[in-house]
Amino acid sequence: MIDRQEVMELAREFGLAPNIIEKDYALGWMLAGISAHPELGQSWVFKGGTCLKKCYFETYRFSEDLDFTLTDPAHLDEQFLIDSFTRLAEWVYDNTGIEIPQDTIRFDVHDNPRGNLSVEGRVGFRGPLQRQGDAPRIKLDLTNDELLVLDPVMREVHHPYSDKPENGIHILSYCFDEVFAEKIRALSERERPRDLYDVIHLYRHDELRPDRGVVLNTLEQKCTFKGIPVPTMNILETKPERIELEAEWGNMLGHQLPALPSFEQFWQELPAVFDWLHGIAEKVTKPAIRILARGEGEIDDTWKPPSMAASWSSYGSTPLEIIRFAGANRLCINLDYVDQHGRRNTRLIEPYSLRRTKDGNLLLYAVKHNTSEDRSYRVDRIQGAEVTKTSFNPRYLIELTPVGSIHAPPTTRTSSSYAPPRFAKPRITRQRGIKTSQSYGPKYVFRCSVCDKRFTKKSYDATLKPHKNKNGYQCYGSVGIYVETKYR
Repeated sequence: MIDRQEVMELAREFGLAPNIIEKDYALGWMLAGISAHPELGQSWVFKGGTCLKKCYFETYRFSEDLDFTLTDPAHLDEQFLIDSFTRLAEWVYDNTGIEIPQDTIRFDVHDNPRGNLSVEGRVGFRGPLQRQGDAPRIKLDLTNDELLVLDPVMREVHHPYSDKPENGIHILSYCFDEVFAEKIRALSERERPRDLYDVIHLYRHDELRPDRGVVLNTLEQKCTFKGIPVPTMNILETKPERIELEAEWGNMLGHQLPALPSFEQFWQELPAVFDWLHGIAEKVTKPAIRILARGEGEIDDTWKPPSMAASWSSYGSTPLEIIRFAGANRLCINLDYVDQHGRRNTRLIEPYSLRRTKDGNLLLYAVKHNTSEDRSYRVDRIQGAEVTKTSFNPRYLIELTPVGSIHAPPTTRTSSSYAPPRFAKPRITRQRGIKTSQSYGPKYVFRCSVCDKRFTKKSYDATLKPHKNKNGYQCYGSVGIYVETKYR
């Protein structure tokens, strides 16, 4: 388990309360335990806003819930869930030292509005802050009657902490197109602030080119399944929940973000999402900002900032995550800066990009908001950064939180394969990370995207070699679609 000091340092860097960081840390290990469980790991499919943040790209909305679609209805049973999480608690403690008290493991099985069973779980934990009183809780929402349109994928969980396992943490998740469609459906059906925030972030990443036809088709199937119309801007504007959506914006999001963007900023961008989705308008990708770093050396074009929130302590005390948050949320920064002549002053900037020189200097590329001048700032000369409520309309591509591959799960591993460890009798140790077992582990089944032939692999590698199809003819399909995970 990480120590209290690491939580406090990350809380300062991310601009959030320490208890939010502690819960995010515990969420990561809870996901690791679910993935490692021989029954839960192969039939629980991660979804929702926490999935978006932990498995795809940084939204800076630190969520408190874990949402899953369960493919096995037998798991919607209170005793099964208590027994499973009792074992999971032992595994988490054994591997990290995080304590999950038995009396905090609670599951409520109830009839949902659709007349089927759903489960709301609450699981307490004792993490690095070792707070007194009632243990903080992680909420789980489990359903079995959600329509899975597309094949789930195995995604790596973002865990920006020093005890990240060598092979990472992986979880079976909704694919990106399904996450997008599900979020639009959820926004239309319940109009909650977190759904609006997530939908806009899904759309804003200009470097992403999701297949809108796949997203729209998935959305249409989900809406048909739910018995609701396919959402349009007009439908959302006329729903009675629209007033409550605006009224609850601060109450439901304020504690999850370093600074709260205005509701109007996000609502006014929503029509562009529907215009793109329905083919009325194309997304226009803005050019990247280009500035010559005078006197700072040649730019290292091979370096890119991490896509997820990370610690920047090696670059000094500058709160770079606050700056990256501002860029992702289209908010200006009051930058306290000392120039090369030793003059210190504050300027209002629009942050766009981080670059690194071959000499190792980190540069922030920005635009002075009041004068529209392009500028670069040495990060080691930044004395402070404060997020303001002044929003900006991007002039350039915002490259502060780039996105990696979203349509295929990562195939590069630090070892030959990822195999979550077997649940075993607990032993009281303080080991860090997950040890892979040579005698136990999953086998991954992929289906050729061309001929539909299935391949079973020991590692999560979706690449296929030329092969013969079911009729004996040569097939050159090179990409496999994830089907299922089999455990020995």
